[in-house]
Amino acid sequence: MTRVRIMFFVVMVVIVGFLGYITTMYARGYRWDRKSFEFTPSGLLVVTSDPKGAEIYVNGVLKTATDATVNLPPGNYQVSIKKNSFLTWEKTLRIEKEIVTQVDVTLFQAAGSLTPLTFSGAASPSASTDFGKIAYGDKKGLWITETFNLPIGFNREPRQVTDGDLTGASWQFSPDGRQILLTTKSGVYLLDSGKFTPQGQRVNIAVNLEATLSDWNKKKEQTLNAQLLKLPETMQYILKAKAGSVTFSPDENRILYTASDSAQIPEKLIPQLPGSSTQQQERDIKPKVTYIYDIKEDRNFRVADENQPAYWFPSSGHVILPMKDKIVIEDYDGTNKQTVYSGSYVAPYAYPFSSTGRLIILTNLGSNGSIANLYSLSLR
Repeated sequence: MTRVRIMFFVVMVVIVGFLGYITTMYARGYRWDRKSFEFTPSGLLVVTSDPKGAEIYVNGVLKTATDATVNLPPGNYQVSIKKNSFLTWEKTLRIEKEIVTQVDVTLFQAAGSLTPLTFSGAASPSASTDFGKIAYGDKKGLWITETFNLPIGFNREPRQVTDGDLTGASWQFSPDGRQILLTTKSGVYLLDSGKFTPQGQRVNIAVNLEATLSDWNKKKEQTLNAQLLKLPETMQYILKAKAGSVTFSPDENRILYTASDSAQIPEKLIPQLPGSSTQQQERDIKPKVTYIYDIKEDRNFRVADENQPAYWFPSSGHVILPMKDKIVIEDYDGTNKQTVYSGSYVAPYAYPFSSTGRLIILTNLGSNGSIANLYSLSLR
């Protein structure tokens, strides 16, 4: 009887050990190969999408629907995410053994709808630093429309900042968006962006213009320096001395910048994380070219060529590229370029709503001779 118990115990230990071994191998991404009769390594492709329920294709073969995990042997794969009425997301991904490759996909409508925001014209629209406000002129004066998501019941109608003839005038927001510097033929005026200032009550600050702009530049520099502190010193130096138009993504994990001089970003400034992007990067930066530096992954991607404006999309994973006769959105790594609008509009006036899946564009809808107005372009 004792011998039977010992044998039973030994068998159970073997079974439990074998099951534990199998479980461990599967957890590490290994799968049993019936041809070779052994465990072979694989990687995990985890795909989420917004909206959910999109089809996952790997090398043209439908695998499953999002959100899901797909086991794949190590190698390069052409991955496509498709959903009716949305543009197809496509990218070549490298799957590595025992590594989880996470893909968070944002799908954009194939035919976004346009909704008018202005009706009497919108001249020279200018955005605040956070794209929360857009200032524009018409025959009645200077106006502001806000792009933040407002609770139901709150007014989103444009509000007037000042009146008068603004022919030939220009305007720009202060770094915090609370003021607007208005330059006209008659003078330079500093206006409160939150209230109406009649033309007769505007105060000419032309004599203080240089001091005002200097103060604004100091505030911008202080804000940027505080953000850059999280970076290695080498990268801080490059962004301060070799780059311009430096802007952090809304989640502050990536940096959009245009190189002002040639420089080389050293390798391994930050320890690489498992599952980091395997897309091609450029660490030798060139003047006038726009890049995105991923802080967490220590990777630098080329996203726009010379003289091409680029703005962050609120997702922090995309940039907007306003081009002639079309607007393109691409992933932060410079791949998956998608044309979200094709047609007549006044380039480069295409700005993101600060917290929604929409853009503001300036267009007359191709009507020659008609004045251009601001429209909301729905992408989601």
